[in-house]
Amino acid sequence: MDQYFSPGSEETVILIVSLLWGLSEIVGGKFIPRLRGGETVKARGDSGSSLIIWLSIFVSIAIASLFGTNGVTLLPEAFFYLGIVLMLAGIAFRQWAIFVLGRFFSTTVRILSDHKIVTNGPYRVIRHPSYTGALVILVGLGLGSRTLAGTLIIVVLFGIVYNYRISVEEKALRAEFGQEYVEYAKKTKRLIPFLL
Repeated sequence: MDQYFSPGSEETVILIVSLLWGLSEIVGGKFIPRLRGGETVKARGDSGSSLIIWLSIFVSIAIASLFGTNGVTLLPEAFFYLGIVLMLAGIAFRQWAIFVLGRFFSTTVRILSDHKIVTNGPYRVIRHPSYTGALVILVGLGLGSRTLAGTLIIVVLFGIVYNYRISVEEKALRAEFGQEYVEYAKKTKRLIPFLL
């Protein structure tokens, strides 16, 4: 790796990609949905899951950085490149899911007055593709930091936090759409097509 990057370059690249991720969250997740506007919120039911998600993301970044910097269960150089590719792919996939969901996307759990179940794009096969994108980003962050232990901790943390969020979200959607959502759930997976 030293022949391609000077000391500290890996951290710089991870930082740049992480900033790109943050910018995509602001523009794609907050700013653009507000421009679409005109919505009336019918119901809210976040149960604190948004705050927990943001905290878990910051903890994940800290773990990956700390473990990677200190060489805890260090992975070979190739994992840095794999991690960066996964982070970029995860950002793109998450933003695609947000774009397809359109004005129904929110960083909190809420139901709009004219809400509908979106079943096109990635929603044809998975119910929560924006969370799939987040998973890919976070796994990429761990691998990009070249730490196996950090990556495994991030995956476990993600599993706990996002399982809670998905449960809260699906409860709200079942309450709003009833059998229509139950039927949609039977045809799709939560996060990973054909698996989970």
